[in-house]
Amino acid sequence: MFKDELNRVSLEKNSRIILALDPSALPRDLTQEQLKSRAIKILRDVSPYICGVKINMQLLLPLGLYYGVKEIIDLAHNFGLPVIMDCKLSDVGHTNAWATRHYFEAGFDAMIINPIIGWAQGAEPIFQVAKEYGGRGIILLVYTTHKAAPESYELLVKDPVSGIEIFLYELFARRALEWNADGAIVGGTYPEKIKIISSILQGKVPIFSPGIGVQGGRIKACLEAGTKYFIIGRSIFNAENPAEAAKFFRDLALS
Repeated sequence: MFKDELNRVSLEKNSRIILALDPSALPRDLTQEQLKSRAIKILRDVSPYICGVKINMQLLLPLGLYYGVKEIIDLAHNFGLPVIMDCKLSDVGHTNAWATRHYFEAGFDAMIINPIIGWAQGAEPIFQVAKEYGGRGIILLVYTTHKAAPESYELLVKDPVSGIEIFLYELFARRALEWNADGAIVGGTYPEKIKIISSILQGKVPIFSPGIGVQGGRIKACLEAGTKYFIIGRSIFNAENPAEAAKFFRDLALS
């Protein structure tokens, strides 16, 4: 199971850091080969200090799922690192199942989905495919990192089970628990929300927090609120010495 494997790697490498290999600040005129080479070099350099890798569209679109990205996935696996696809999948069931199979065929160990789709003919086929592929991981997007997040995630909605009005992010957290998800994404820029969501999840679903560093999230505040893993991209990827930056965050998350 993905959740158990990530926990094992985290303990073995003494790290809570997941590298977001999202090269958003690189020059646009880089060739595909240059982009892939840069990503591979950074992954090699920081691999001793991280417990996982996250890849999103910024590598997938220019490099291709079964070509450049698969090479990066294979390299991460050689370092013993699980790899997460950040696709925030949110389509209808048959499309979700089709996309999920391709991500897992390419080697991804887990993927991030948007719980707005609900269960029947939405998330259910994704979880079913994950089970077919030997327990791959499904992580729910519960609260994002950006400034406008409250405009959506703090909308009041009616819980279809209890009929009580709650915030949308609270409903998403309850779904992570109900669906037995392998993780919940909660922005490190909102530690007060991490604390609330952590109380809902009761330690049964680990919290992954992006937004550390460049976006303003702070590791100590998130740790105290309940974050287990930190997804860090630009603060490592764009550092003058990515390995030193990864080690700095690794040590900070252990303090």
